[in-house]
Amino acid sequence: MAYAAASLVPVGVLGAVLVTGYREDAARQAEEQGRAQAVVIAEMAVAPALEEADLTAGLTETQRDRLHAATDFAIFHGSVVRLRLRSFSGQVVFSDDGSTAGGIPVADPAFRTAAVGQTDVAVVPDLERSPGQVIRVLEPVVASTSGRAIGVLELYLPYESIAAQLQQQMRVTYWRLAAGLVGLYLVLALISWSTTRSLRRYAAQQEREALHDALTGLPNRAAFRLRARAALENAPRRGAFVLVDLNHFKEVNDTLGHHAGDELLKVVAARLVEALRPEDTVTRLGGDEFGLILPGVDRAEVVALLSGARSRLTEEIVLDGIPLTIEASFGVALYPEHGAEVEELLQCADAAMYQGKRGTNGIVVYAGGEVAHSTQWLVVQAELRHAFERDELVLHYQPKIRLSDGEICGVEALVRWQHPTRGLLAPAEFLPAAEQSGLIEPLTDWVLRRALADQRDWLTAGRSWPVSVNVSARNLDQPGFAASVAALVTRTGTPADMLMLEVTETALAGDAPAAIRAVVDIVERGIGVAVDDFGVGYTSLSQLRAIPVSEIKIDRLFVDGLSRNPQSEAIVRSVIELAHGLGCWVTAEGVENEEVRRWLSDAGCDAAQGTLLGTPLTWNDLIETTAAGRTRREIPAPAGS
Repeated sequence: MAYAAASLVPVGVLGAVLVTGYREDAARQAEEQGRAQAVVIAEMAVAPALEEADLTAGLTETQRDRLHAATDFAIFHGSVVRLRLRSFSGQVVFSDDGSTAGGIPVADPAFRTAAVGQTDVAVVPDLERSPGQVIRVLEPVVASTSGRAIGVLELYLPYESIAAQLQQQMRVTYWRLAAGLVGLYLVLALISWSTTRSLRRYAAQQEREALHDALTGLPNRAAFRLRARAALENAPRRGAFVLVDLNHFKEVNDTLGHHAGDELLKVVAARLVEALRPEDTVTRLGGDEFGLILPGVDRAEVVALLSGARSRLTEEIVLDGIPLTIEASFGVALYPEHGAEVEELLQCADAAMYQGKRGTNGIVVYAGGEVAHSTQWLVVQAELRHAFERDELVLHYQPKIRLSDGEICGVEALVRWQHPTRGLLAPAEFLPAAEQSGLIEPLTDWVLRRALADQRDWLTAGRSWPVSVNVSARNLDQPGFAASVAALVTRTGTPADMLMLEVTETALAGDAPAAIRAVVDIVERGIGVAVDDFGVGYTSLSQLRAIPVSEIKIDRLFVDGLSRNPQSEAIVRSVIELAHGLGCWVTAEGVENEEVRRWLSDAGCDAAQGTLLGTPLTWNDLIETTAAGRTRREIPAPAGS
């Protein structure tokens, strides 16, 4: 409406200009009528009556009578108000009322114009019959016989009738003009309204596109940050930020195509919105990552809410005729408990989500501790690449003790990083960065090469210890992984059965078909496979039965609770019986005291690892320690382990 109101100004100006123009045209029309009438009087009445008169000498009686006869009719009927015939010197030689005075001065430009043979016309006030206006015409008088100017005819013609006629014409013109201007204004207003409406729609569309994801229609990353800041500033002053990442989304794109991946993302978006509350915010941050803002919830409420959302997500969906189950990892950061800034809370949620991807619990609430910034992980990844070139990585070996006689029955290779400025780093400080990048593959290759080389040396020294090396789920997904490991074994001349690859239970649970194929390929080449951290990944018995593993390692979570938790005792005893029933060797991790060692031995556990039995050492230290004849309980812990 502002544009429509503003358009009144040019429309009004246009109307004023047109009205002024029409008035000027009307005045000119009146003047032209007066000019024509004066010409007629001068040529048809005055000039013939004068013949060859010399106005400077005055008129004869005959000439005066002729003029009276020629002009009386016009004067009588009012078509002429006043009439004066003047010589070039300004003398009045004839007038309608017989007077010889009056008229405009000789010096007046109008008189001088007529004196040189041109007509001057103007609408002027009627000074003698005020108020009113008359048309004053100064017309040169030309003798009819000689054709030369002999004087000036000063005529005053009535203007009222002409003015009335013109006023009537102007009134009609004004109405037409007003109607045209109103129509123009309405058209401009309509155009203004339509244009403004279109611009508002376009602006709203642009704003929506700037703050919404084109594929799912959800708010995007920019909108998430805006709403997240608003949630932190407004009541209630508690709630949760949640990061959701789909598991194995890349496989859907690679196998079924990006159109199927897009359809899957739409389904996930719809299900998340349906499963959450109206006041909750669901956004797509990019790729297969979603962000949730859940205001007014505590830890228990957010877990319950997300459990329902996760159950909704896992409902089967059919894409391109193939039934799929959607799995996702939820990382939760609570505010203000875990922070008061958006970036800080997102880092906590990201850390929790990453922990969920590595573990089996799909919903992980941040548990505190230092959160590495993403740029710090980039620095770690860059430095880790140089660590290969500078030979900064080292291996320590933790012995596995056979519980029946206390002898070493194998060692587990554990990688450390001798950082040039930060000292000896534990795996937790750099393995996550390697897992997030492609560095886990060269890192695993380095560990295998070094472990097999060290094993060759201790076999030469008379220590026949099998060596265990941890591998990740990404290694199992790597094409030709089993063949590359077998090639390394052959190159070092080590018997294949002296190498054990430890695979976490969560890696087996992540993509079971692919993991089983990789494990079968490894075992067929004579290399042993152990299931690490058993008990926390919820591997099904049928799945375990299908995997040809030779060893099961019970997670320290259950071993640590043996002395005080009857449920842990029942679980460990069941695992031992299950493993023996499947023909597997059983090793317990995290044995820290003698009571637990005795309980495991009595329960039939085959081997154990832990600080009670031996801490990680370099292989040289381990060789020297065993050569000195010390028992495993006497193996010291090296500095920085």
